Amino acid sequence: MICYHDWVELQQLRYVVAIAEERNFTRAAERCFVVQSALSHQIKALEQELGTALFVRSSRRVDLTPAGEAFLTEARSSLAAADRAAAVAAEAVGQVRGSLSVGVIPTVTAVSVPDIIAAFHASHPHVDLTVRSGGSNEFMRDLSSGRLDVAFLGVDADVAPASGLTAHEIARGRLVAVVASQHRLAHTGTLALADLVDETFIDFPAGSPGRLQGDRAFAAAGLQRRVGFEAMSTEFMLALVERGLGVCLLPVECVPANPALRAVPVADGPCRAEYVAWGSFNPSPASRAFIEQVKESIALHMVG
Repeated sequence: MICYHDWVELQQLRYVVAIAEERNFTRAAERCFVVQSALSHQIKALEQELGTALFVRSSRRVDLTPAGEAFLTEARSSLAAADRAAAVAAEAVGQVRGSLSVGVIPTVTAVSVPDIIAAFHASHPHVDLTVRSGGSNEFMRDLSSGRLDVAFLGVDADVAPASGLTAHEIARGRLVAVVASQHRLAHTGTLALADLVDETFIDFPAGSPGRLQGDRAFAAAGLQRRVGFEAMSTEFMLALVERGLGVCLLPVECVPANPALRAVPVADGPCRAEYVAWGSFNPSPASRAFIEQVKESIALHMVG
């Protein structure tokens, strides 16, 4: 049984993490469902006990002190350990509990992520599930640091996910060129990258895994291309293509049935792999259950 003192300490750790992430006491209190005065009192008591300030406060924002930065790392680890202990105890009696954070890139094509999330929630209603969108590089960093439990990634087929992660490949395929229906190449059977070298490209931001796929393919072919427009959303990229502002390279599954667009195969185009990935060290029961849900969805898709 957790005594009152232990409970207070856990709450203090949660408050520290919330303030560090929100950079604001008011938002942190709202996030923790507590009045701000109580949160501030607990932080002041913790700082007095530690004999050092964890935060530097100003009228506009809150920043961590060096001691606060060091404390934050351990606070996250302690909270994760406490949550894991509760989850493992629940798993021992046939329940999956705890929290689960899932990262989803905007170009997942191999599985229906909404269907997987819905099925997981129906099977494990006691798991506090959160989902956020972003890019593969960001997700790999967050998986490594423990800020994220599971993520769907899309990377160049020749580039393995970051070390320290376990990844299960869920799809692999070559990207297609997407052009406007009135484009000179719209009715070509199959293209080569050399056919596209003079085009203006619409692509993901420089340095991102989505962008790297095209950059590596053109470099391997000894060609240089011009990226005139950067975007994080495939919908925005396709809207620019539709208006004749450039071409892009995407998985064919990302191209909607739109008479204003054409998807053309590229023989030497980028090859992309999709993964579901998680931290290699002792994944939580909720993480393991979610990964099994993904694998089950893939199996059903293959049978279908």
